Amino acid sequence: MAYGYWKTKMHHKQATFEVFFRKNPFKGGFTIFAGIDEVIKFVAHYKFTEDDINYLKSLHTFQNCEQAFFDYLSALDCSEVTIRSAQMGSVVFPRVPLLVISGPIVIVQLLETTILNLVNFPSLIATNASRMVIAARGQFGQRKVYGKSPKCAEFGLRRAQGPDGGLSASKYCMVGGFDAVANVLCGKLTGMPVIGTHAHSFVMSFDSLDEVKDLTVLVNNSENEETCNLLQLVLVKRKMCGWNNTNDGELASFIAYGVAFPNAFLCLIDTYDTIESGLKNFIVVALALKECGYTSRGIRLDSGDLAQLSIACQEEFIRVAKLYNQGWLKDCDVVASNDINEKTLHELNERGHGITSFGIGTNLVTCQAQPALGCVFKLVQFDGQPRIKLSNDIEKVLIPGEKRAFRLYGGGSSKPMVDLMICADEDAPQEGQEVKYRDPFTQNDAKRIIPTQVEEILHTLWSKGKVLMSEDMYSLTKARERCMNSIQNLDQNLLLEDKEKYPVCVSEKLHADLYRLWESKKDSSSKRNT
Repeated sequence: MAYGYWKTKMHHKQATFEVFFRKNPFKGGFTIFAGIDEVIKFVAHYKFTEDDINYLKSLHTFQNCEQAFFDYLSALDCSEVTIRSAQMGSVVFPRVPLLVISGPIVIVQLLETTILNLVNFPSLIATNASRMVIAARGQFGQRKVYGKSPKCAEFGLRRAQGPDGGLSASKYCMVGGFDAVANVLCGKLTGMPVIGTHAHSFVMSFDSLDEVKDLTVLVNNSENEETCNLLQLVLVKRKMCGWNNTNDGELASFIAYGVAFPNAFLCLIDTYDTIESGLKNFIVVALALKECGYTSRGIRLDSGDLAQLSIACQEEFIRVAKLYNQGWLKDCDVVASNDINEKTLHELNERGHGITSFGIGTNLVTCQAQPALGCVFKLVQFDGQPRIKLSNDIEKVLIPGEKRAFRLYGGGSSKPMVDLMICADEDAPQEGQEVKYRDPFTQNDAKRIIPTQVEEILHTLWSKGKVLMSEDMYSLTKARERCMNSIQNLDQNLLLEDKEKYPVCVSEKLHADLYRLWESKKDSSSKRNT
C-alpha cells in the first residue's frame, strides 16, 4: 500500500484512523484499555534502517519499486503523526475510539499492524485479570476470607504463548488489579512485586531428616549473631504437637526451605498428604522459625478440593494459635493454584472457602475463554473528508469523520451514564446543560441528559515527535489505580455479564452526517449496479 500511495502521489495527504473494538470480551459489559506505554516506545523509535531497506529490496514484491521510494522510506519517522488516546487502565466500551492516529497516510497506515498488536493483547489480559479480581474479592473489595481481602497473583509464565506473551501477560495483569507476578524478569523491568514458592520436586528431593541435621538459622535480631539448629527445634515442636508420624522427607524439605528463606517461609503442602502431613509439617517448622524471630507467610494448595482443604487449614491455624498462644498463625496465608479460572472463583465463593490468595496461571495468561479482543484500525477521514465503510452487517458499518469522545455522568451518581461521540468541530458538552444524543444505527428519537460531570475520553498522547500525555496517564501503577477506581464506579449489571449494554451514542450532528454519507454511498453504489 505504501508504494501505491507514493506512486500515485497521495502519500503526503492527511488521514485519520481510529482504533476501536465492536464487542466486549468474555461476553461481559466492559473492557480495560492497556498497551499505550509500548505504543509510545514504538512511535518514538520508528525508523527504517539501512538493513531494513536492503531486505525490502531483496523481496520479489518490491523488485520493481523505484529507488526514490526507498529513499523516501529511509527518511520516514513519526514527527508528523498525532495520536490521541484513552488513558491506560480506563474502562472503555465498544465503538468508542481507544486511539485516534492522524498524519500522512503512508506513515499512519504503516503503523497499523504494530499498534493493533500492542493494544489488543494487553487490553484483553487487563480485562481478563480485572474480571478475576472482581470474582475473587468483589467490585469494592468487600469480600473477606477469614478477615482478609483475597489477593490474586500471576502464576502463568510457563503456560504462556512464548516469552513475549508471557512478559506481556505478567505486565498487564497488574493493570487489571493483580497484586504480584511469578515472573522475575517482569519484576526487574517494571518494579512489580514478585512472589513464588517451591515446587513439588523440591519436596521430593529429600528423603530423611539426616539431610538437614546440620542446618542452622541465624536468630533474628540477636546481638551476637546467635544461630540455632533448626531441626532440633522443629523436633521439639513436633513432639509438643504430637505429630510424630508426618512424612520425614517432606519435613526435611520444609526445614531446608526455612533455613534458606526464614523471612518468606511459604510451603507447598500437597506432595503427600495435605492435612495429615503437609500442613502439620509446615506448622511445626513455622513454630520453630517464630522462636528464632521469623514470622512465616503461609501454605499453598495445588490439588484436591480447594474449598474444603483451605477451610481445614484455616481452622487448624486457629486451633493451634489458640492452644499455644501463637496469634500470628491466624494471619498465615492460604494460597491456592491448580487451573483456577473465573468460573472456579465464583464456585468457590458459593461454597465458601479459606483461600486468601489465588495463584492464577493458564486461564489468565492464555485468556482461554476468549483468545483475542478484536480491535480494528479504520480510516475515518482522508484529505479533510469523512470516510465510511458500509456492510450488510450493521456492526461493521463505520461511524465516519474525525471525532471527540466524552463520558457523561448524571442523576446525582458517580456512575457513568453514556459515552458520547461528537464531530471534531462541535462544541463539547457542558456540565449542567442539556445534551441530546442518538443511537448511531437507528432513527429513533433523540434522548436527553443533563450531565453533572463531563469527562473527555481522548487526550493527546503524541504530537510533533514528542510525548505530550502526562506519565500518570500511561504508567502501570497509575493505570492499576485507575482501573480499580473505574470498576467501582460501574453499574453492577455491566460487571461480568452483558446484562445491560452500556449506551454508546452520537450527537445529533454526527448522526445526521453518518446517515447522509451512508445514503450517498448506497445511492452511488446502486447507480453503478443499474
